[in-house]
Amino acid sequence: MEEIKPPPGGTDDGGFPVSLDKRPGRARTDWVVYGCTAVLAAAFVVWGTVWTDNLSSTAQSALDWLLANLGWLLVLAATGFVIFSLWLALSKYGRIPLGHDDDEPEFRTVSWIAMMFSAGMGIGLMFFGAAEPLLHYVEPPPGTDPAQSERAIETAMATTIFHWTLHPWSIYAVLGLAIGYGHYRRGRTQLISAAFAPLFGRRRAEGPASKLIDSLALFATLFGSAASLGLGALQIRTGMQEAGWIETLGTTVLVLIIVVLTICFIASAVSGIARGIQWLSNTNMVLAALLALFVFVAGPTVFILELLPTSLGVYIQDFGEMASRSGATGGEAMDTFLSDWTIFYWAWWISWSPFVGMFLARISRGRTIRQFVAGVIIVPSVVSLVWFAIFGGAAISQQRDGLDPFGSGTEEEITFNVLSNLPWEAITAILVMLLVAIFFVSGADAASVVMGTLSQRGSTNPSRWIVIFWGAMTGAVAAIMLVIGGDEALNGIQNITFIGALPFTLVLILLCFSLAKDVRSDPMMQRQDKGAEVLEDAVVAGTERHRGEFELVTKPATDPPPDDQPPR
Repeated sequence: MEEIKPPPGGTDDGGFPVSLDKRPGRARTDWVVYGCTAVLAAAFVVWGTVWTDNLSSTAQSALDWLLANLGWLLVLAATGFVIFSLWLALSKYGRIPLGHDDDEPEFRTVSWIAMMFSAGMGIGLMFFGAAEPLLHYVEPPPGTDPAQSERAIETAMATTIFHWTLHPWSIYAVLGLAIGYGHYRRGRTQLISAAFAPLFGRRRAEGPASKLIDSLALFATLFGSAASLGLGALQIRTGMQEAGWIETLGTTVLVLIIVVLTICFIASAVSGIARGIQWLSNTNMVLAALLALFVFVAGPTVFILELLPTSLGVYIQDFGEMASRSGATGGEAMDTFLSDWTIFYWAWWISWSPFVGMFLARISRGRTIRQFVAGVIIVPSVVSLVWFAIFGGAAISQQRDGLDPFGSGTEEEITFNVLSNLPWEAITAILVMLLVAIFFVSGADAASVVMGTLSQRGSTNPSRWIVIFWGAMTGAVAAIMLVIGGDEALNGIQNITFIGALPFTLVLILLCFSLAKDVRSDPMMQRQDKGAEVLEDAVVAGTERHRGEFELVTKPATDPPPDDQPPR
């Protein structure tokens, strides 16, 4: 078992490690971070099992208060992360590599994109791909357009793209950059708390504050992963009913699905990153591409093609309006919309950010900040645009034609309703369930490994027992989320996800300031600044001495070496 550690002698906050020294060592559990978070998670599971109704009402009351008083924080922070990520990439800091100046990328670009996309939001695309555009078309955001009008199509697609492109991936990029830069460039551990060394100083960043930061990250990761498992279980259960495999949609079926998925992703997690995540990610990308191609060809092809530029154009045009939606102008209807959609998404992405960001950092050594941001933000955003144009376009087109894929308006049913109006319904329904299962397994095994990393002082290879523990706890928390939601299981997922993500939002905001301070003192930037200063001084001196007629040359230094150094 190997753990990447700083080189002998360590580095200061402005230093640059000579090498990343890999030494064999046993993963050491941080009993404060692991113990406190494990106890809280176990208490949540017991609370939900024994006093289900009490947990449900308490969660709803807490959510109502938080949305009324702190919902604005998530709205502002999410857009702030977009601005910060793009600024880093487009500025002079974009040339800084995540590693030594001569490091090469560890993974091929295709595999790198497949892994980050699958781990980032694959299961969400399957769940909401057809559902969200159609729901916004039938029930547009408050104060926008009449339901099921031509203008409502544009608003529905723009709102969906707003939720699934720049904002979520910028959240991931902030944390991924902070961890990847600090680990591969500065020689720090892969703990989120280690990225705060530039802001708090090394001693404070390794003190009690670090325990709190890593505990919040661990807590958010647990609940974000559980939310994804809950969504996957809901869609698989609906698919099983559509295929005629089950007759009822009770919670017992959901729990059984969660148990099976949990066992699968734990087995994948302990198999290792190369054999597990990479293989599953590549396989799922091919299957997802085949499903999208089928819907594109069998569905309203021309309408989908026309929807692509329209969606992008309206998204750009309405970006400011969508980013500024709040209850201050929309009243109670807008508050409800934001809590059901925008704020839930921002909370979900933030709760996913510890494990997705750490995972992205782990697979991105050797890439520059600019390459990282381009790969993490632009590529998945383009794929999301195409995905929602295909599935959302098919759903909206069918609704306009009177086929009513909207049905009862339940998110997990809409995808299957759309596929039922296309050929090969039975095959595509099974493929959807398979994709959801693999997307979750490939994402959750990454999450369980990252939770192990957070629990064991940044170990890149956490012990199997702790990976298994967090995998099992993810399944238990997901089951409780669904149970407390009752008939509206998705509500239980939304409530708990927001409560779990809000504290970590503050961590991400502070992380932006820490990362900005870190890159300013990067050795590459120092060399560049020093070079510019020396060049400017030389030009000034040449202009003064030679009236502008001069040339700059380099030659060996003629001054004798210091007494403690031999001559060259």
